[in-house]
Amino acid sequence: MASLVLVGVLVAAVAGVVTLLDRTHPAAPTAERCVAHLDGTDWRLSPDQAQNAALVSALAVRRGLPARAVTIGIATALQESKLVNIDYGDRDSVGLFQQRPSQGWGTVEEIMDPVYSTGRFYDGLVEVPGYGDMPITEAAQAVQRSGFPDAYAQHEGRARAWASGLTGFSPAAVTCDLRPADGAAGTDPLLGRLVRDLGELPVAVRPADAAQATPHAVDVTADALAPGDPPRAAWVAAHWAVAVAAEVAVDEVAVADLVWSRGAPTWGPAEAPLPAGQVRIVVAG
Repeated sequence: MASLVLVGVLVAAVAGVVTLLDRTHPAAPTAERCVAHLDGTDWRLSPDQAQNAALVSALAVRRGLPARAVTIGIATALQESKLVNIDYGDRDSVGLFQQRPSQGWGTVEEIMDPVYSTGRFYDGLVEVPGYGDMPITEAAQAVQRSGFPDAYAQHEGRARAWASGLTGFSPAAVTCDLRPADGAAGTDPLLGRLVRDLGELPVAVRPADAAQATPHAVDVTADALAPGDPPRAAWVAAHWAVAVAAEVAVDEVAVADLVWSRGAPTWGPAEAPLPAGQVRIVVAG
């Protein structure tokens, strides 16, 4: 009997220590990550890499370039900068594509603008005859003139998965697992980023309503992103919104009959379907 009492005391003591440790050393927050799913494989990026991939894709979509151009662009940026807009590199190289002012790519300030640097990359790519049918290494090298031309090939799988999702050819493929947004953001950061990346699309802003407990939201008509194919156009905008969610405090994205949110970071059934070509983006607060 005494031994049973002793065991009970020990169990209680251990439980108390565990509880104390939990309180003084809380579990580390979930690591944030974004994923593009293609052909049974998940291809991960950090939220910062994902929002840069979203820009690289969006600018190609606006120019009417094929998904292959996006694959080449993302693979190139992964090799050159790990898809991060860095202000350093080999010699005077800077930015997403590690372009060099001394080689005529622009000023440091210009190249550090990812819109400018991505545009300059595509300016060069479209001048390469038959780039869409080339191996990635050849197409990227024709623009970049890298000292390591074969290195671009290692990024093809990841780049193709992200390009397929961000150009709308793989529905419900892009997700991000994010911590809760810090505070109320409002719609201005989202609207500014939307115009910068995807252009002047028709939008309807729905202010938050405390009485109805409804958050800020933006309804986007995305048809122009894939003329003649509203469902794909909607997925272009929806996947873009998920990929930039960490940057502009997006809490939820709805498209067709599916919804992604920070609280449930996979695509699941929505309460009510949206019309083809429409996307609803809810922001924090």
